[in-house]
Amino acid sequence: MREPGGTWKLPGRIRGAALRIGLLLLAVSGSAAEAQTKGVNREKYRIHIHRIEKPVVIDGVLDEESWAASEVADRFRLVTPTDTGFAKARTEVRILYDQDHLYLGIVCHDPTPGKRPVESLRRDFSFGKNDNFIVFIDTYNDQTNGFAFGVSAAGAQWDGLQANGGLVSLDWDIKWRSAVKNHETHWDAEFAIPLRSIRYRGGEKEWGINFSRLDLKNNEKSSWAPMPRHLQTANLGYAGTLLWDQPLGDSHLRYSLIPYLSGKAYKNSLTGDSTYRFTGGMDAKMILSTSMNLDLTVNPDYSQVDVDTQQTNLDRFELFFPEKRRFFLENSDLFANLGAENLRPFFSRRIGLDKRVIGGARLSGNLSSNWRIGLMDMQVDSGGGVPASNFAVAALQRKLFTRSNIVFFTVSKELTGPREDFQGNSRNQVAGLEYNMSSADNRWTGKAFYHQSFYPGSRGKEAAVEAVSLNYATRSLTAGMSQSYVGSDYLAEVGYIRRKGYLELTPSFGYRFLPESDRLISHGPTIKVQSLLDMDGRLSDRQVQLGYVFEFQSKEMLSLEARDTYVRLQAPFDPTNTGGRKLPSGSTFDNRDAGITYTSDSRKLLNYEVGTRYGGYYSGTRWNLSGKLYHRIQPFTNLAIAGSYDRILLPAPYKDADLFLIGPRLDLTFTDRLFLTTYVQYNNQIDNLNLSVRLQWRFAPVSDLFLVYSDNSYPGDFRNKNRGLVMKISYWFN
Repeated sequence: MREPGGTWKLPGRIRGAALRIGLLLLAVSGSAAEAQTKGVNREKYRIHIHRIEKPVVIDGVLDEESWAASEVADRFRLVTPTDTGFAKARTEVRILYDQDHLYLGIVCHDPTPGKRPVESLRRDFSFGKNDNFIVFIDTYNDQTNGFAFGVSAAGAQWDGLQANGGLVSLDWDIKWRSAVKNHETHWDAEFAIPLRSIRYRGGEKEWGINFSRLDLKNNEKSSWAPMPRHLQTANLGYAGTLLWDQPLGDSHLRYSLIPYLSGKAYKNSLTGDSTYRFTGGMDAKMILSTSMNLDLTVNPDYSQVDVDTQQTNLDRFELFFPEKRRFFLENSDLFANLGAENLRPFFSRRIGLDKRVIGGARLSGNLSSNWRIGLMDMQVDSGGGVPASNFAVAALQRKLFTRSNIVFFTVSKELTGPREDFQGNSRNQVAGLEYNMSSADNRWTGKAFYHQSFYPGSRGKEAAVEAVSLNYATRSLTAGMSQSYVGSDYLAEVGYIRRKGYLELTPSFGYRFLPESDRLISHGPTIKVQSLLDMDGRLSDRQVQLGYVFEFQSKEMLSLEARDTYVRLQAPFDPTNTGGRKLPSGSTFDNRDAGITYTSDSRKLLNYEVGTRYGGYYSGTRWNLSGKLYHRIQPFTNLAIAGSYDRILLPAPYKDADLFLIGPRLDLTFTDRLFLTTYVQYNNQIDNLNLSVRLQWRFAPVSDLFLVYSDNSYPGDFRNKNRGLVMKISYWFN
C-alpha cells in the first residue's frame, strides 16, 4: 500500500521472490541459449598456418618468399556502419610461425586519398581515433579469454589481454616487434609475437582467431570473420579458426626480472616539512607453463602513475576512481570481474594506496581446459594510524557449457602488526559463489551471485549480498533486468560498495531503428527504471530515465535524456558538498530534469563534445554545462580541454553554489618512445589547482625512464600547498 510522503510499503518476502524469479529466468535462458557448443564462425572461416625455418625480417616490407607461399585471409566484411556486405577498403592477412615467433603480414589497401587519421604515437592508442589493424587470438579455445595485438597506421603498438569474451585490458605489455610502411594507396605491417610470451595449451591443433580493420576515412570497421555491429570486433564468440600444421608443445620455465630505482623529493609548504628518498625494488614474471604464470613484486613503486581525473562531487556516496597501478591490472580479470559495478567484493585500490606495499605475489592461469585459478597475496606496511595488513584473494573458475562459468572466491584482510589504539576489525573476509552466463552468439548474457561477509559480530543474512541480472541484445533490441539485495551489515573492507541495506530492481529497454539513409546510421529510444527499497520495504530511491540517441554516418552523435527522480534521504546531506547546511534525514524530494549531449566527428583534427542539463535538484534547481575539446597535430600533439560548470540554487537557509572544474591536458608524442604529458586541474569545490607533468622515455622494449613533477596550490593566490619531483628508471631483463 502507498504510505504518506510518497513511499510504498511492500511485503518483506519480495526480496526472496524477486531473486528467485530472476534466477529462474537466468537458468532457463542460459540452458536454451547454450545449445551451440562451437563458435558461430569457427567452421566456415578457417586459415592454415605453416612453420618456416628462416625468421621473417620485421621491416614492414612483405618481400620474403614465405609470405608469397602462405594462405591469405581477405574479403573482410563490414561491421559498421552496417554489418552487411564487404568493406570498400580491402585487407589481406598472412600468418606464419617458427620455433620462437608467430608472424603476421598485413596489407591495408586505402582507395581514398588523404591523410590517414592518427591521434598519437603512444602505445595502446585510442581504438576509435586511429586507423588501425588488430588481431584477436583465442589460444585456449574457450571463446572467452585470449590476447590482442595491433598497430596504428603510424606504427604505434596496441596489445592487451582478453577476458569475458571480448573485453580487452590494455594494461598488459610484452616485448614484441612490429613495423609499418605507408604508401599512397596502402599501408603494410609485419608482426613478430614471441610464443613464449603468450599462454596456451600445448597439443592443440586449432586456435580461435579474428582480424579487425578500422578505416576512419571511409568510416568502415570490418572483420575477417563476420561480426554483428552491436558487438565489439574483439568478441571471441565470433572468431574464425587458425589451423596449425602441427601442435605446439609445452614450454619450459621462463622468467623476466624488472628492477627499478627511484629518487623522490617532496615538500609540504603548509608545514614546511621536506623529505628526500632513494629506493629500489623489483618485479619478476615467471612462466611456469604454457598456461600458468607467477608474478612477484618486492617494494613496488607507483610514482609514475597518472593522477586521477577529478570529478565534481554531488554524490551522497563514495566516488569511484579506477585502478591504474599495473601490477594490480595485469591478468586480473578473475579478481576485477567479481560482483557488479557498485558491488565489488574486491577493489585493488584498497591495497597500499596510502601505505607502502612491502611485497606480493599473484599466480594465475589455466589448470586444464575447464579450470582456471587466480591467487594473490599482498603485504602492506603500517601507516596513518592503521596497523600493517595482509590482503589475500583466491578465485577458482569452472567452465560450463560453451561460454559460461561458475566461480568460487574468497577475499580477506587481516591485521598483522601491533594494533595499539586501533578500533577497527582485526579481520574481514568475503566469500562467494558466482555464475556468469553468455550464450554462444552473445545474445543472452547474465550473472547471479551470492556473497557472505565475515567479521566479529557479523549476522548471517544481514551480512550478505544476493544479485541476479539477465540481458538480451540484438542489432536493434536490448532488454535487461537486474535485481540485488545488500544486507545492512554487509562489510567488504577490500571492496567497493556504494551503499548497503537495500533491495534494488532495475529493468531496462532499448530499440534502434536502422534506416537506409545516407546521413543516419541509427536512432532509437531507451528507458531505464531503477528502484531501491530499504530493509522495511519502503521506497528510498527511484529514477525513471528516458533517452533518445541519433548516430550519424559522419560519426556525430546526438543524445536526448529526461529523468524523473525520487529520493528519501537516509542520512543528512549537503547537496553542494561544500560544507554548507545539510538537508535532514528522512526528507523526500521528487524532481525532474532534462539534458542534451552532442558529439562531433572524431576524425577531424578539431572535435568536441558538449552537453547541458537543467531541472530540479533536491529542494532547488541545478544547471550543468560540460564539454570536451580535442585538437591534434598528428601524430605528435594531442591537446584536450575538459570542463564542467554547475549552478545550484537552493532555498534559504541552504546556500547556493557555482562549481567549476576545468582540466586542460597536453600530450606530446615526439616519437613512439618519447612522451610528455602535462595535466592541469582546477577544482573550486575543493579549492585546489593541480599540475602534473610526466616525461617518459622508453629507451628499450618495456623499459622506461620517468620524470614526474606534481604541484598542488590554492587557486586564489596560487599559494603552494605541496610539490614533488620523482625520477624512476626500470629495465626488463629476460
